[in-house]
Amino acid sequence: MSCQGILLFAAEIAFHKVIKNLKPRPKFFYGWIVVAAAFIIIMIGYGLRNSFSIFYPAIVEEFGWSRGNTALMFSIHIGVYGLAAPIVGSMVDRFNPRLVLSVGACVVGGGIALCSLATSQWQFYLLYGVMVAVGLSMIGITPLSTIITNWFVEKRGLVIGILTAGFGTSLVSAPIVQLLIFNFGWQNAYIFIGLCSIPLIVPLCIFLMRRSPQEKGLLPDGRSQQQALSKSQAQEKHVGLNEQWVSTTWTLRRAMKTYHFWFIFLMSFCSLGFAEQVGITHLVYFLRDAGYEPMQAATIYSVFGITFAVGNLFSYLSDRLGREKVFITSCLLGVGAVLLLFLITDTTKPWMPFLFAVLLGLGLGIGGPVMLATVADLFQGKYLGSIIGFVILGCSLGGGIAPWLTGFLHDRSGNYFAITFMVLACFVAAAVLMWLVAPRKIRPVPHQDR
Repeated sequence: MSCQGILLFAAEIAFHKVIKNLKPRPKFFYGWIVVAAAFIIIMIGYGLRNSFSIFYPAIVEEFGWSRGNTALMFSIHIGVYGLAAPIVGSMVDRFNPRLVLSVGACVVGGGIALCSLATSQWQFYLLYGVMVAVGLSMIGITPLSTIITNWFVEKRGLVIGILTAGFGTSLVSAPIVQLLIFNFGWQNAYIFIGLCSIPLIVPLCIFLMRRSPQEKGLLPDGRSQQQALSKSQAQEKHVGLNEQWVSTTWTLRRAMKTYHFWFIFLMSFCSLGFAEQVGITHLVYFLRDAGYEPMQAATIYSVFGITFAVGNLFSYLSDRLGREKVFITSCLLGVGAVLLLFLITDTTKPWMPFLFAVLLGLGLGIGGPVMLATVADLFQGKYLGSIIGFVILGCSLGGGIAPWLTGFLHDRSGNYFAITFMVLACFVAAAVLMWLVAPRKIRPVPHQDR
């Protein structure tokens, strides 16, 4: 055989070996479509709620009401939102989530549009405080985090981070809302954003959302049956896994008998509730009091939203480093932001509000998804929706008190000094509570030491 023939023969053998060893290209996992749809729903839905910070000064100027009484509409909204969350969680556990989400989209969009007709405080309290709150709860964190945690286990911190990044991204709409108010008035702005939201959200709910991978004949994380079996066997050998805890069927009643649940509830009250809502509702007003123009304040507010979304994505680090380390780091960023807030008294250092917005956005953005991932880690199961809903109630209790109390204290003192100390205490308390919950001792993430 010639040298050329030998080379052709060797090439043919190598080619057949390559073809034999080629594995079929994995199909795209439908769970990522569910995450993308949930992200858009969160972004639009919470964009409607978080626009309050921009409408707030316009409503005060229009009617001459006090800040405390006007902010009470947001406090009622947060409280009703939280009270509805356990009910919505139970609804998602029991009924078709696509129906729950679609009805919620119509309620929240319609409620925002109807706010344009309000001329007295009680009308705002009813429309924005109750109607919008119920609708948002039906399309919010409670149902959507319950759904996506069914689709993902190994990347739970990442996908919850992507989901909640929709919340942070919604804050970027602040300059757009401000322009709508400038050009068309706050009433027309409410009509526009409310009615436009319904045809954007409802199709996503109906055509793309699915409760679990089983509805598509799939398994979590896109694994095959063999991969799922291997993973299950690996988890059985996982060092540090609390087998008695993870084998328990967690209902809301059973979860409420543990101190872990109540510590998480208090964490939700302090960080996702009180600290976060003080920033969302009063940041624009704080900056305007310091001398910044409305559009400048709205721009800084949008920077807070961008970094909040970036922080959400950084929560994926908790899938590798552990929930406690990443959450406590987020609280320290929040502490740094609050300390900086004491120095912002005028416009002589325009870089300082931007630094504050970055630190606060990262701190709050990282912390929220990590806390929700911790809930899913500890209490995963078919009743997770109602458990997450009750945790969100804790968030809403803190968030419900914060806007009114902040406005009330400002009306009495003329500044935000006292409330700033309260926010600082909330970040410190949340960090301590997470360390005491110690999820590393129950269900540590891969590669994490106890």
